[in-house]
Amino acid sequence: MEQLKGYNVAVVGATGAVGQQMMKTLESRDFPISTLTLLSSKRSAGTKVLYKDKEIVVQEATPDSFKGIDIALFSAGGGVSKELAPHAVRHGAIVVDNTSAFRMDKDVPLVVPEVNEEDLRKHNGIIANPNCSTIQMVVALQPLKEKYGLSKVLVSTYQAVSGSGAAAVEELNSQTQAILNNESFEPKILPVKSDKQHYQIAFNAVPQIDVFTENGFTYEEMKMINETKKIMHADDLKVAATCVRIPVATGHSESVYFELDNDQATVAEIKELLAASPGIVLQDDPNNQIYPMPADCVGSNDVFVGRIRQDLDVKNGFHMWVVSDNLLKGAAWNSVQIAESLIKLGLV
Repeated sequence: MEQLKGYNVAVVGATGAVGQQMMKTLESRDFPISTLTLLSSKRSAGTKVLYKDKEIVVQEATPDSFKGIDIALFSAGGGVSKELAPHAVRHGAIVVDNTSAFRMDKDVPLVVPEVNEEDLRKHNGIIANPNCSTIQMVVALQPLKEKYGLSKVLVSTYQAVSGSGAAAVEELNSQTQAILNNESFEPKILPVKSDKQHYQIAFNAVPQIDVFTENGFTYEEMKMINETKKIMHADDLKVAATCVRIPVATGHSESVYFELDNDQATVAEIKELLAASPGIVLQDDPNNQIYPMPADCVGSNDVFVGRIRQDLDVKNGFHMWVVSDNLLKGAAWNSVQIAESLIKLGLV
């Protein structure tokens, strides 16, 4: 990125998993920073963090922490965002929020730059970063919608435990070790720390991410349904989701069935289209067993797509397999990418 000027940037939740990834992403992108302010809870304040070989002391996030800040990247939980984001805006900052606090607010753009970058022009100070599982799916679907039209999406996810935080990854590791050593253990975090029951994740698959709603879908599933429609400006799009937690540390996988408006599209055309689309890497050669896997996507900003095939019964129906690093494209990179888009569009 050409550095025409530097910006005063704040990272809220700087000591968390996503906050750490945000800093790594800012550094790897050589984001044009004049000053970098790192903010966290009172408990984590005082921690020293390295950025470009310079030690920065993390400060407690307060309503007055945002004086002089141009861009504030939030990833410290919905409660913190709801409390502090309005204060950041009051001080003149543009907030890019990585929680669910503002995603479905009609006055807040919900943005994936490859899909709806122009929505950034409508912001009123706050921009929402979508759910990680939604992001990678809409990146893969948007080129298809633009060229062929899109009428229906059915997705089943295979989501990594890092989506529930560092403690969930530690629970996966400790449970795995306990089982291999024939030792007892007590699940305490997954599927949802605040819910009534907790289940083993090691050597298991848990069909619950977030708590259940009255309609039988979980909040995670409803996020995917509602966010997809908002991001793609497609209120009439039929979307359904089943979200499953699997014993993988990082990297969400999705089996996506979609129906196009145009029934003349071919698998070869779809592959060619996706391979040429921004943010997508096509890995699709079944004869040589080439397809995306979470173990191979860790550390990459891209969305990987493969296993593209036509449905055997529905002419305009297709299947694909979509994989991405949930801490990068699903969180930190998409947030930093939004900040880069703000600069590119002259909005900051």
